[in-house]
Amino acid sequence: MDAKLLPFATQDVPRYTSYPTAVQFQSDFSSATADGWLKALAPDAVLSLYVHIPFCQQLCWYCGCHTSVPNTYDRATRYVAALLKDIERGGALKGTKHGAVKHFHFGGGTPTYLTNDDLRSIVEAVDRAFGISAGAEVAIESDPRGMTPERARALTAMGFNRISFGVQDFAQPVMDKINRQQPYDLVARATEELRAAGFVSVNYDLMYGLPGQTVESVIETATRSAALKPNRISVFGYAHVPWFAKHQKMIRDHDLPDIPARYDQAVAINETLTAHGYAAIGLDHYALLDDELSRAAEAGTMHRNFQGYTTDTADALVAFGASAISEYPQGFAQAARDTLAWSTAIEKGDSPVNRGLATTAEDRMRAEVIERLMCDFTVDYAAVAARHGFDPAVLDQGLARLEPLMAAGLADWQGTVVSVPRKHRLFLRSAASAFDAHYKVVANRHAKAV
Repeated sequence: MDAKLLPFATQDVPRYTSYPTAVQFQSDFSSATADGWLKALAPDAVLSLYVHIPFCQQLCWYCGCHTSVPNTYDRATRYVAALLKDIERGGALKGTKHGAVKHFHFGGGTPTYLTNDDLRSIVEAVDRAFGISAGAEVAIESDPRGMTPERARALTAMGFNRISFGVQDFAQPVMDKINRQQPYDLVARATEELRAAGFVSVNYDLMYGLPGQTVESVIETATRSAALKPNRISVFGYAHVPWFAKHQKMIRDHDLPDIPARYDQAVAINETLTAHGYAAIGLDHYALLDDELSRAAEAGTMHRNFQGYTTDTADALVAFGASAISEYPQGFAQAARDTLAWSTAIEKGDSPVNRGLATTAEDRMRAEVIERLMCDFTVDYAAVAARHGFDPAVLDQGLARLEPLMAAGLADWQGTVVSVPRKHRLFLRSAASAFDAHYKVVANRHAKAV
């Protein structure tokens, strides 16, 4: 790693899956406001719908997701009952015509922790309440360790056509240190079973910066993963936040690679995947060249939301489940993270939303600037500002933050066009922060740039 990059690699910067980011959400946000936003959507509005399942069979020590391991399945049974009630309530508020949902995503946790019957009941509830469009993308996150041919066929029978799961690293020392035993043969078998069942897209998550990882181990994992031809691969840097995710205390600090080693691992994965025919998409995604995400990236029509890079162009993202975040034209609304507080509100017939943010016209302008830079590596911020009715001078103060990046060769600024060299894609978030009016350097608030 070039020493001049180190100060930027160690910076804490947002992931910009939204703007403003979730740290700006307000705890005194009224759930009635969120209800009003849902009601205000046009009858023919195109929707993206997200369902959060906060349960896993086993806790991986690297995990930073909102999830837990129930002592018995009874917790999941009660959760699903509340979820169904909230979906019905949301559908009644929206009053949408059938077939509004074009993208439907189950996240977690591990959604496949639920039984087939419970998963089916949720899919059917969404279809009754909002209508799942013919040809919709219906995606689910899963754990390949519980995958069987019967389970794969059951999922496709419910309408699922995309699936993703974590691979992380195939090296045995790494699997030992993260409490996730998931060898290559298991992943290969699960991938084969899913494709045989009819899934049109099987996607993997890889990580760098895990305890015990080396450049050699990540190259081996990326090579073996690419040989299985997943349609898309996401590559995330491990965020060690034991003060937030208590189970991460099981990971010893001295087992973690330092920032230069993390950088070298990320670069090695990038070189390996692109050498095996994958297009590098934005900050941290890869896709086969014939995948629609690759085509969207090439055409400049790709978007970024809470699920990462996407082809989703919905008018609103409506989310259900504890901690789930909805995105409306007017702003963001987040459900209670605590499952008891979340379910109690639903049982009373109320909205479980307890945080959110009404965005301003300037927020929405800045959001587009940041999204285009994160997706396209370049943005004409004056053109975006003009589309939103703003003088680009409103951005000038923040743009001064680009100067150190430019001096290091990590960004370029010509006229009103800001660009990031593709070879320095790991620093996209740092460049995007120049347009973030709320951004402040606060230790441990966001993930490291690398």
